[in-house]
Amino acid sequence: MTDWKVGTVTDTRTETPTGRSITISVDGWPGNLAGQHLDLRLTAPDGYQAVRSYSIASVGDGSTVELAVDRFPTGEVSPYLVDDVLPGDQLEVKGPLGRWFVWTPEDTRPIQLVAGGSGIVPLIAMARAHAMSGSTTAFRLLYSVRTPEDRFFADELASLESETFHVDYVYTRSTPADWPTPPRRVTRDVIEALTISAADAPGVFVCGPTGFVEAVARALVELGHDPQSVKTERFGG
Repeated sequence: MTDWKVGTVTDTRTETPTGRSITISVDGWPGNLAGQHLDLRLTAPDGYQAVRSYSIASVGDGSTVELAVDRFPTGEVSPYLVDDVLPGDQLEVKGPLGRWFVWTPEDTRPIQLVAGGSGIVPLIAMARAHAMSGSTTAFRLLYSVRTPEDRFFADELASLESETFHVDYVYTRSTPADWPTPPRRVTRDVIEALTISAADAPGVFVCGPTGFVEAVARALVELGHDPQSVKTERFGG
């Protein structure tokens, strides 16, 4: 059974107008696979506790864990993590958790990643693992965000692009200057045009808000993808 561990925040970085990445040093952290998550627990002065699950952006061995959190205005935990937590603060974590929504270099199928907003977090871990391992497996990422400013890890994703890793963006509210298409949503037609074909039998990982994930997964199956090869992780109501 995994126990709670106390970690110390070593760094924070603004990612988007409402999002932040947080690096935590955790003694006894066993390392994690790309796509795993952890539980984080906050305790108020009156003893009230709130526990939330967060995907892990970092991957591999070592005692450092990176999270990336988007602020939900009505949330109990995310506003504190985005607005208030500072280096030196301590956070309780339990993990790593989950072995289903993970990618390892032993998986040599083509891999299609689909992210909505902060759903990029476990998928950036997969992209990092792909690069770190020197894998020649074809990776493709379809990333839907409201505006260019809402992209998490934008510079890193650009640096990771290569012959075996390609990123496609879909902007739903506003686009960069000279962008070839107007703002749009990730429809079945967009998925068909910007993802690896079902004929190539890719493994697919989809992460984002519940409605987004359900719509994307449904479209993928309609396009001929094996439902067993489409793994999903969602957040929100």
